[in-house]
Amino acid sequence: MEPVANYKAWLNRFAKLVAVATFLLIFIGGLVTSTGSGLSVPDWPNTYGQFMFSFPLSKMVGGILYEHGHRMIASLVGMLTIVLAVWLWLQDRRRWLKWLGIGALAAVILQGVLGGITVLYQLPTSISVLHGCLAQAFFALTLALAVLTSRSWMQQPEQALDSSRPGILNLAILTTAAVYTQLIIGAIMRHSGAGLAIPDFPLAFGKIIPPLESQAVAIHFLHRLGALAVLICICWTVAQIFRHHRGQPGLTRPASVLLAALVLQITLAAFTIWTRKAVIPTTAHVATGAFILATSVFLSLRAYLLLKSPINEPEATYCVEQPAA
Repeated sequence: MEPVANYKAWLNRFAKLVAVATFLLIFIGGLVTSTGSGLSVPDWPNTYGQFMFSFPLSKMVGGILYEHGHRMIASLVGMLTIVLAVWLWLQDRRRWLKWLGIGALAAVILQGVLGGITVLYQLPTSISVLHGCLAQAFFALTLALAVLTSRSWMQQPEQALDSSRPGILNLAILTTAAVYTQLIIGAIMRHSGAGLAIPDFPLAFGKIIPPLESQAVAIHFLHRLGALAVLICICWTVAQIFRHHRGQPGLTRPASVLLAALVLQITLAAFTIWTRKAVIPTTAHVATGAFILATSVFLSLRAYLLLKSPINEPEATYCVEQPAA
């Protein structure tokens, strides 16, 4: 069984690598937007008429560093995703997981095309928003693939949740949906230039409800309402976990991380306003949003595993020849 275990371990490590690289890509993408470097390289797929990977490092300065660096990391993530999809297809017998890997590959290809269109058409708001939202969804998908190839997913948990009480799973899914919806609204706000439409925080023009006299103010205020909804969902989910499942570290640990990330995100949102969208807090706010989405996805998968245990069918094995006895 040693070769089988090795294949599983290395596949899971590689899936984690893809997820980490994707998170780095989102952070750098946030830097591109925060620094206004989206059109620092005006052509695509080349860079100032040169092949992307032969562009001189000496010319990667200012906005070109962010935009070209973003393209380089995106290409790396694309290549890693190809390897992961092929690896899953060849080594894993779970048909649904094979197609999930293909879905990740399709998503990263589409993401690259959207990135190119964004540059060629000079940052159209609708395409830029779609590009940002797909990036978040792709990161969540890579995180899911890392979880689904892990040893903990393949083994039956020592303690399973009471199947007659699926509330935690439902709450985790609701939280994930709320977080992703909030990220969509955030992308619309960010790419429509409404980030400072309401210049004060925590109040809005000195009031709880601002005068909705412009589209930008309405979008910004909707983002704040979305943040309130996410706050309620996360606090509700975490409270239920610590109330009913305190003895389940598979739930309490990600719940604690999720709550800490929420506090950090609110703090970053405040500093983004107070510093008039300074690069560091603004970019960190985008990256932390992605981290919260991934954590809520992880929590949902853990709740599903514990609720449906044993979850793995006999087909959930790897296509590797067993050593002779």
